[in-house]
Amino acid sequence: MFTGAAVLLGVSAGQAQAAEVSYATKCVPPSGIGLPDVNGTTKVDITAPATAEVGDTVDIVWKFTQAASKNPDIIDLPANSVQPSGTLKAAGAQSADIAMQGPRENPAIPKGGAMTLSDMKGTLKLTAAGQVTLTPDAYVVNALSTDTKCAPTEAVRPAVTITVTAGGGGSGSGSGSPSTSTSPDPSQSQSPSPSTSPSGTPGTSPSASATGGDGGQTDFTGKVVDIPYTCASPIGEKRATSPIQINAKKSGGSYDLTVQFKKSVMDSPIDIPAGKVKPTMQIVLGGADTGSVTVEGPLNAATIPQGTPIEIPDLKGVYKPGATGDSTLSPGVLTIEAMGTKTVCTPDSTAVSLTLNTAEQASGASGGSGSSSSSSSGGAASTSGGLAETGSGDHGALKALGLVAGTAILLGGAVFTFMPGRRTR
Repeated sequence: MFTGAAVLLGVSAGQAQAAEVSYATKCVPPSGIGLPDVNGTTKVDITAPATAEVGDTVDIVWKFTQAASKNPDIIDLPANSVQPSGTLKAAGAQSADIAMQGPRENPAIPKGGAMTLSDMKGTLKLTAAGQVTLTPDAYVVNALSTDTKCAPTEAVRPAVTITVTAGGGGSGSGSGSPSTSTSPDPSQSQSPSPSTSPSGTPGTSPSASATGGDGGQTDFTGKVVDIPYTCASPIGEKRATSPIQINAKKSGGSYDLTVQFKKSVMDSPIDIPAGKVKPTMQIVLGGADTGSVTVEGPLNAATIPQGTPIEIPDLKGVYKPGATGDSTLSPGVLTIEAMGTKTVCTPDSTAVSLTLNTAEQASGASGGSGSSSSSSSGGAASTSGGLAETGSGDHGALKALGLVAGTAILLGGAVFTFMPGRRTR
């Protein structure tokens, strides 16, 4: 009796089999990042029952033993930030595209380190007797809402074969899960993606632009202006609008400037450690004066938890006028350094936030030959007109709006995630 039962169980449930298959693969980073496609070799282990019956729903496991590429030398990927999904092809007695997905589980992956992807699982309901082969196909790796698409560049041999016999259509040899023989769209991430098109429409402008210099006035409040930015980052361009206000306090012949962003423009997709985010912006001068003024914000003092708004701190700098008359101050290029990456944004159009009645100072800003100094570094930063080049030598030429919420690098791909939020002051 025991022998007969064992034989029957062997027919209906089968013995699990596992086989490794490798194939040439092309992985395409997210569009617009300027990085080349990655050509490598994918090695996977497919596990499935050796035998089963018609009507069974069988469990299948796809284990990555080698991804097609290493993590580029750009940024460390944090733990539990990567999730794979893909398609397994069934052929022979039965044809189907089997949806496979793994959990978002991975160890921290350092720059240049081997990609470690979780095991993907799926199920197949068997509908016909005969030999059913299982062959790995395209897959997608999602990291912090960025999809890197990988597909075979050669014919892939079947990994395992299930021998399916006619049966009574009873319960399956797997977990009894519903059939999932539908084809997934490999380009779709299995995790929700945050919005990447924040709107930046503020409420009301609390004050109008101010003119100063007469009557001993020392404090000048600018008006809130909506500035539409095109944000150029390693993954391409994004657009966002931010309400910005420029205020000034007269100090001798110069002015201490404070730039305020009235709302956060993104949530952080990862935990960002303290001291990893640094904003810098150029204020564009107009009217009687020309050139630019560099204003900077402090490094983030505390860790920014995943999913929480990233607040832009007040940016400060010193404006030394280079001309006498009504000089205008408008938001310009905003530079961000975060988590070892650099990114920048330039305004699509700008608007005057503050007008000051200035008196020319020696080595002032006018004409771009004498620069306005930054309050934090005392260095020069000026232009010959138009939008300023970004920052001092410490910050380089960058283009970014707001703070970088996080950078995800996967098989040559990167992303900056922008999400709307409201700043608390």
